[in-house]
This record gives sequence, structure tokens and C-alpha cells, in this order.
Amino acid sequence: MSAVLARHNVKVFGRGEQPMLFAHGYGCDQNMWRFITPAFEDRYRIVLFDHVGHGQSDAAAFDQSRYGSLQGYADDVLAICRELGLEDVIFVGHSVSAMIGVLAAIQEPERFERLVLIGPSPRYIDDDDYVGGFKREDIEGLLDFLDSNHLGWSSTMAPVIMGNPDRPELGEELTNSFCRTNPEIAKHFARVTFLSDNRADLPKVRTKALILQCSQDVIAPEAVGRYIQQNLPDSEFILMQATGHCPNLSAPEETIEAMEAFLRAPAPEQVAAS
Repeated sequence: MSAVLARHNVKVFGRGEQPMLFAHGYGCDQNMWRFITPAFEDRYRIVLFDHVGHGQSDAAAFDQSRYGSLQGYADDVLAICRELGLEDVIFVGHSVSAMIGVLAAIQEPERFERLVLIGPSPRYIDDDDYVGGFKREDIEGLLDFLDSNHLGWSSTMAPVIMGNPDRPELGEELTNSFCRTNPEIAKHFARVTFLSDNRADLPKVRTKALILQCSQDVIAPEAVGRYIQQNLPDSEFILMQATGHCPNLSAPEETIEAMEAFLRAPAPEQVAAS
């Protein structure tokens, strides 16, 4: 296995030819896709990986300068694509990885056929008329809490992020995932994530995109999803019945159904040809 694939614990399987690349969210790993991938592995080449510092990745490869912005993570996605020779990629990104996929698609648009953005947010902090869901002081408070008590922050925030209080096992799984993440990398990634602003990048995307927005999502409220749809040129928006921020775990059937409908629609070049 090459250094790039080993660094990110890349797993490739499936019986199709077109690649479907899944990118997990903050504090998670590729295992978070286990309820989604079985629906696609007969028709696609499934590619899973862990961001550096998460899951079974090589945490020693973490560099604060490289990962000082989301572009460093987008560069990793592109490195994996190049290493595997992936073309016509369907990129599926959850939470912060949705914007990582946006950045990758801007940099190498010819490599991606479609983007599936689950719970995306280009900016988490409110700004003038923009509603991101958080005041700056709220984010600073969250980051200070994380800096001082990683485990306490994880056990407090994970159930809130997950939502679905009637299914406490989901919040417990996310809590355990957060707690397993390298603490110093988790703190750095959280700061990069929650202070990011990728609004200006949205109009640059030329890849057809699906925005999957959950109801009652404390991390990415509905206004954020609507904003992305208005500013992402070729995009569709679906407000799901699922609640919380992790429908890949809490509502895999609804997530799969929305993805399937999006993937069945003709690709832009097919429409042009007809």
C-alpha cells in the first residue's frame, strides 16, 4: 500500500466501476458510513478513508501548517483520488467534509461528476444578514471548553449534535468517536472548522450537487442549507424528515433514498447531448 493510502487508512471495495468517495465529518471516521455503503457497493467502487488524526489514520502525519485551513484536507482528498486514479467521482461529504469536497471540486473540477453534501455549512458564525447558527462568542466559548476539557466537551456536545434524544445509543456512539480522536488534533480541527468561511467559494463550483439538510439541526440550520442552494450554481436542496446532524447514522434509509434519486437524474453532459 502506498504512503498516501496508508496514511488515510483507505479502503476500496464494491463491484462497480464509477468511484463513490465518502468523507466523514469532524470527530468521526469511515465507520460512520457503514449503513450507507451497502446500498451502493453493487454498482459503484466504494472508497473510504480517515482524515489525518481520525480513525486508523496516521496521526504522526498531522501538520498544523498544512491543516491550518480546510484546503489542506481538500488536498488530501485529491491526493487519494490521484493515487487511485479516480475519475468521474461521486463525492459524498458529511458536515465539514462537505466544504472540503467543494474545495476539491473547485481545484480539479474535471475529476468530479457529482457532490452529495450532507449537513454542509460554509460558515458557522452569523454575519450581517447571513444566519450561520452561532454567534461568535458562542463559538469561542465552545472552543475554549474543548481546549480545557476534550472528554467533557465530547460527552456534552456529541448528544446535542446527534439530536434524536429518544435514541441515546446514537449520541453515545458519537461521544465515543469524539473521545477516540487525538485530542490535540481534535482541538485544532475544531478551530479550523468552526472559524472557516467558504461562502465565496460556493459560486466557483461547477459540479452538480445535492444538499441534504436535516430538520432541527443545531450545527447547520435550515437557513444555511437554503443559502448554499442559492449560491451553489447547479444544486438541489432536500429538507429531510430526519433530525439532528448525522442522518448517515440516524436515518440511513432516507439518506440513501435521496442519494439514489439524485444519482438517477441525467448528468449535465447527458442533458446537453439530448
